Amino acid sequence: MKKLMTCFTVASLLALSACQTSPTGRTQLLLVSDNDMDKMGAASFTDLKAKSKLSTDKAAINYIRCISTPLLKAANENPAAWEIQVFEDDSPNAFALPGRKIGVHTGMIKTAQNPEQLAAVIGHEIGHVQARHGAERVSLNMASQTAQQVVAVAVDGTEYAGATMAAIGVGAQYGMILPYSRTHESEADYVGLKIMARAGFDPQQSVELWRNMAKSGGGKSPEFMSTHPSDNTRIKALTKQMGEANTIYRQAKAQGLHPNCRKP
Repeated sequence: MKKLMTCFTVASLLALSACQTSPTGRTQLLLVSDNDMDKMGAASFTDLKAKSKLSTDKAAINYIRCISTPLLKAANENPAAWEIQVFEDDSPNAFALPGRKIGVHTGMIKTAQNPEQLAAVIGHEIGHVQARHGAERVSLNMASQTAQQVVAVAVDGTEYAGATMAAIGVGAQYGMILPYSRTHESEADYVGLKIMARAGFDPQQSVELWRNMAKSGGGKSPEFMSTHPSDNTRIKALTKQMGEANTIYRQAKAQGLHPNCRKP
């Protein structure tokens, strides 16, 4: 019992000391420093470049930089400090990593029908970095492992040990890790929506992007078993946030902000 109480005390104190706030005011558990996350992100990006084919298409590279630069400025980032790469990959994907890294697949350039839709994607990824979602996911995994170790001490030697640990594992996956991931996606959608509007990209195109993605179909897991909200869930949330985004967009246009990026 004493050992169990000690584990709970250590875990509780660790959690309380690491609580911070996201850009939307949500309480976050952050057990990893920004410096450590930057190192992990930079290392991952270096590894990815070594294992993947980088695009040499100057038109595609300039297109991505044309979109990314005003987005980074709108997010109060220095574009010169960020490394931006285009990867020869047909999958519709893009990402941003701690350590100031942005990667866009050629497949995403094809999927996004215009610069505004691609701005929605890249803005969303920048939102993940600014909201420190990577550090939060790492921290949640650390906390989940700690909780499972504490339970293991409590049930060790009982006839229910195996079943309890299996249940705790499933509970961590569907009760904490996946829902938090969906929260991260929704939060990045909101942060990214404001970033793209502030940069002078039409925020309504974020909704059009997800409508296009929904039409692409494909077998998808039920939302409660997915790390991402469903396309319809995202569309509804973005639509509700459009009033605020349009106000920001009108202010950006009044300041003469309207990036002129042409899809190659």
